Amino acid sequence: MARNKHPEETVRLILDTAIPLFMKNGYEHTSIQDITDHLGGLSKGAIYHHFKSKEDLLAAVTDRITSESNQMLARIRDRSDLTGIEKLQAMFRESVCRPVQNDIFTIAPDFHKNPQLLFSLLHDITENVVPDYILPIIQEGIEDGTIKTDYPQQLAELILLAANLWMNPMIFESSVEETCAKIMIFRQMMQGFGLNIIDDTIIKRLQELTSIYQKHR
Repeated sequence: MARNKHPEETVRLILDTAIPLFMKNGYEHTSIQDITDHLGGLSKGAIYHHFKSKEDLLAAVTDRITSESNQMLARIRDRSDLTGIEKLQAMFRESVCRPVQNDIFTIAPDFHKNPQLLFSLLHDITENVVPDYILPIIQEGIEDGTIKTDYPQQLAELILLAANLWMNPMIFESSVEETCAKIMIFRQMMQGFGLNIIDDTIIKRLQELTSIYQKHR
């Protein structure tokens, strides 16, 4: 086989092909052969040249999905014109209101069929998003007086796990009404910490995204 002069294009093609198949059929029920069948003539060898296993491919898919979100979080974290609480508010607002969320909720995976994806989400939250983005902002808020807590690490984890797992209709298959109830409880809980980070715009947007997910189940 001729030497691939553009390996980055091959990797991009493989990921572009694998992601919708994983989303539609589930990670466990998508084989390397299934992906190969949609690659327009590329062989299994082309996949294994770039990814040593299907698990390795899943890791790359997860990185692709989360990288844009993490770049957005980094931009907000590094702003010098906002207080700690204002940065948290901006993160929630921009995370929820990004147009790409419509696509994510439209082709959302069935997490019951994709335990690896669920574990990858949990790992990314606890190992990357909390320490790299949320915890520094909470610590900044403690310093500037806009956030009050003696347990910044635990608060950061609570916020992210509740918002991204417990309130996620893709994981618990919640109805719009059930999701709304969870959002209201989450808002009350955050207000108890003095964190007014959930406003009516965010609530309406989360209801909209839940409706999109339910429509395309």
